[in-house]
Amino acid sequence: MSRRFDFAVVGAGMAGASLAAELSSGGATVLLLEAEDQPGYHATGRSAAFWSPSYGGPLIQPLTMASGPFLADGFLRPRGAIYIARAEGHEALGRLRDRFSGSEAPLEPVDAATLRRIVPGLRPDWDSGLWERSCADIDVAALHSFYLKAARANGTLLVASAPLMAARKTAKNWSLETGVGPFACDVLINAAGAWADQVAGLAGAEPLGVTPYRRTIAQLRVDPPAPPDLPLVLDALERFYFKPEAGGRLWLSPHDETPSDPCDISPDEYDVALAIDRLQQAVDWQVERVEHRWAGLRSFAPDRLPIYGFPPGRRDFFWFAGQGGFGIQTAPAASMLAAFLLLGGGADPSIAAIDPSPYLAERFRN
Repeated sequence: MSRRFDFAVVGAGMAGASLAAELSSGGATVLLLEAEDQPGYHATGRSAAFWSPSYGGPLIQPLTMASGPFLADGFLRPRGAIYIARAEGHEALGRLRDRFSGSEAPLEPVDAATLRRIVPGLRPDWDSGLWERSCADIDVAALHSFYLKAARANGTLLVASAPLMAARKTAKNWSLETGVGPFACDVLINAAGAWADQVAGLAGAEPLGVTPYRRTIAQLRVDPPAPPDLPLVLDALERFYFKPEAGGRLWLSPHDETPSDPCDISPDEYDVALAIDRLQQAVDWQVERVEHRWAGLRSFAPDRLPIYGFPPGRRDFFWFAGQGGFGIQTAPAASMLAAFLLLGGGADPSIAAIDPSPYLAERFRN
């Protein structure tokens, strides 16, 4: 006879781990299923994550800002970010400034002289910038470990190497078949990232068009070495970004978004070469060596907003997916919001002012 839980969460990356921790802290029984041998193997384990109030746009900013105090308690390291532009990017830089004008974390214009002080070696034609002083690095591994530990301490059962193979709705609950045997639950929660639409299909729910996109990152040795106090540097036209790492190394991305099937994604050599070419158009540093390269999948709904909640007319299947590249920086607020939608009661004060309606799965009602 299979063991029954209040909730079964499919996917033990940052999304699933944080939600399992929140639900189990409220006394619910939670099963956390992970298809891989170790949680966080895919998007969570391959992130160059940073906490940036501007990332994801104004509708994501409430989740980011509400997550900030939690993350600041041991998971953030001050970094700062600078958006840079040359002539063809001035209009995009202006639109970016206007989008966040009057927000909780506005972007501050900087002149060419300040740009050169912040980014040594910046080529002269890059003459405009916007400073985001609140941007910080996130210790992703520590945050993920925290949530897994909290979930276990609250009684969550984490089962690895357990891909969901079938989900059948009975008169009483869900009957789940996994790679390690059967389980039962009242509510099935889809936190499967790139595999979210596949999990929906197994449960007889309508897929919502969650699409995985490849994002490539390369670790470079550069001359001169990257200054340790270099901020995150982003092209206003979204063609590249880079940030310093230990030992003067640089993490560089071409800001690629190539649609992909859900898989164990690998970097494309062309994307690495393209990123290096764009870097060398921006700074006069020499690239001595590509030391490491990797890629991850960032999964988005068609409208680029996260999907939280029940589909129309159902209370047994819950979406917690489509969180793209902002899923880590919004994890504390997103998991509390999802737990509130699932458990009811009073919302945590840190998310009480957030309107969940833009994120609800009900927005895809036919």
